[in-house]
Amino acid sequence: MSRILQKTIHWLKKAGRGFTNLYRGPWYKKTVVWATTCVLSVILLLIAVDLNFLYLFGKSPGFKDIKNPVTNEASEIYSADSVLIGRFFSENRTPVEYEDISPIIIQTLIDTEDERFYRHHGIDFQGLFAAVKDIASGRARGASTITQQLAKNLFRVRTQYSTGLLGKIPGVKILVMKAKEWIVAVKLERIFSKEEILTMYFNTVDFGSNSFGIKTACRTYFNTTPDQLTYEQAATLVGLLKATSSYNPKLNPKNSTKRRNVVLTNLYDHGHMVINGHKATRAQLDSLMALPMIVSPRKEESSYDGIAPYFRATLPEYIDMLCKKGAIAGIDEENKLDLYADGLKIYTTLDTRMQKYAEEAAIQQMEVLQQRFKQHWGNTNPWQDERHREIPNFIEDLAKKTTAYKYLETRFPDQPDSIAYYLNLPHKVKVFSYDGPKEEEMSTMDSIRYMVKFLHCGFVAIEPDSRQVKAWVGDIDFGSWKYDKVTAMRQPGSTFKLFVYAEAMNQGLTPCDTRIDEWQQYPDTVNGEPTKWTPHNANGTFSGAAMPLKSAFAQSINSVAVKLGYELGIHNVAQTAHAMGIESPLHETPSLSLGSSDVNLLELVNGYCTVIDDGKMNPPILITKILDRDGNIIYAAELEEQQAIPYRSAFFMQRLLRGGLTEPGGTTATSTRY
Repeated sequence: MSRILQKTIHWLKKAGRGFTNLYRGPWYKKTVVWATTCVLSVILLLIAVDLNFLYLFGKSPGFKDIKNPVTNEASEIYSADSVLIGRFFSENRTPVEYEDISPIIIQTLIDTEDERFYRHHGIDFQGLFAAVKDIASGRARGASTITQQLAKNLFRVRTQYSTGLLGKIPGVKILVMKAKEWIVAVKLERIFSKEEILTMYFNTVDFGSNSFGIKTACRTYFNTTPDQLTYEQAATLVGLLKATSSYNPKLNPKNSTKRRNVVLTNLYDHGHMVINGHKATRAQLDSLMALPMIVSPRKEESSYDGIAPYFRATLPEYIDMLCKKGAIAGIDEENKLDLYADGLKIYTTLDTRMQKYAEEAAIQQMEVLQQRFKQHWGNTNPWQDERHREIPNFIEDLAKKTTAYKYLETRFPDQPDSIAYYLNLPHKVKVFSYDGPKEEEMSTMDSIRYMVKFLHCGFVAIEPDSRQVKAWVGDIDFGSWKYDKVTAMRQPGSTFKLFVYAEAMNQGLTPCDTRIDEWQQYPDTVNGEPTKWTPHNANGTFSGAAMPLKSAFAQSINSVAVKLGYELGIHNVAQTAHAMGIESPLHETPSLSLGSSDVNLLELVNGYCTVIDDGKMNPPILITKILDRDGNIIYAAELEEQQAIPYRSAFFMQRLLRGGLTEPGGTTATSTRY
């Protein structure tokens, strides 16, 4: 072993002496040897970086990664009537094809960022040497080609890929990262055409204001499309690539205008500004440079902008449920779906026309009810107990749940006076009103008092035979109240009687059978102790008459509903409710017949759909199909049909529901007045 080591050392010494001898001789020989050594060193470095020699340089993207680059792409949400209703994104990006990009911005980009783009193969050595020369003279400038910038954008070689052991050494890390950019750039040039590289660049580059890609940028800044860009618009977009904040036309219009004009001048100097089929004149350039900076008033896009925000907000949870059920092809523990980056096409059941009418109706009706609420309470606070006594510290307890209180509590520990001072300190705040958002001068406590007095609502429309959700209104204003009342748990009250009467029909009763409307006590349990419970009718009286079930149902007589539930068996009522679509747990007490257990509106409406659909139960459907970024169908909705109640029971229940409109004293007929 020692002998081998000695021979190795001897060989290395000999090779070192031979290499040193190469630098002896005339100056031109030394120059050639030095230049050759530098070139070979660079080549060996690039090979070592690409292969991650001895794990010193970290992982680099291979040809397979480069052939199939994965970028964060916004998922698009479509309605049943083919309207784009929203996007989910971490990076707001929608790709376009090369043919959809204006030649104006393509040429503007090349003249500004990489004038020898069509003549190099990923690395512009002429520009590189010029940059080194400028740095030596104190004028720093970049030398990255468009292909190198694409490599940086596409593969995030400075963050996504590790830098190995050498990357921990200051200064060396930059060298390693640059080497990776060069390598990836050369590979990109070998695999893709210049047009494909430009297309990928325009689809991946960050234009600021949460706009990734040329299509999103055009929509954000100018409310246009990439194929309709003008010279001044193209120059603005290319100009802000130098610094997306400093030259942002919305944030810094003066700086953006100056940078735009520099880009326009550069395009003119290269002879690539063509107007009406001819090269632009100096006067035409000056007229373009004199144009004011005009940008779209469109605000920065959010995943919940536009129609049906509550519906779209529930889609991630719904898709997650589909994934757990194994309903989406190719999705498992290792290959998870990323709604915000996978570029999915999500086709929903929502009808935008019905949704528009539903939102308008909800606002109009709630505004009327809000006025009645205000007239009823006047200057009296509505937070009162059953004895009409104001609940002490109601607002204070609500304030303790706010982020403002938690922040102040952290800032002023054990200083309740300081917390109270800032909570009651007036400041400008935007609050909801039916005339539109308004800015008021009020304290945090006052804003809570203001907002807590608003009535809220939930609305959902489901097509019974298909179980497709057609409209979804979670509350009166998504910006003010994110809590969705469609999926919120609430006591359903008398609407739960549907399931009591359905079980009655299951057990052989008919709408013509009678029960007496009378006072009666039922055994119950409170806190583990046996007790008696008595239901009361809405009008506070009992007629003592034998009523047909169709009349008792239409008039929503509590005594009859409870009597039926107790007679049929509360457990049986609960089982029927579950079979018809109620998924929430139900407490099997006599008061269940009056809807004492919390359910949500979605499952309640679905239960009613079971009656309308002749007793067949299907879970509500929010999505009809999902396509991946390549257009492959990875999910298609299917009905999970089950006969929840017999057709006979469903038929009778349909007649009972109709009776709410046709029977004397029917509560449904009464409600139509409102």
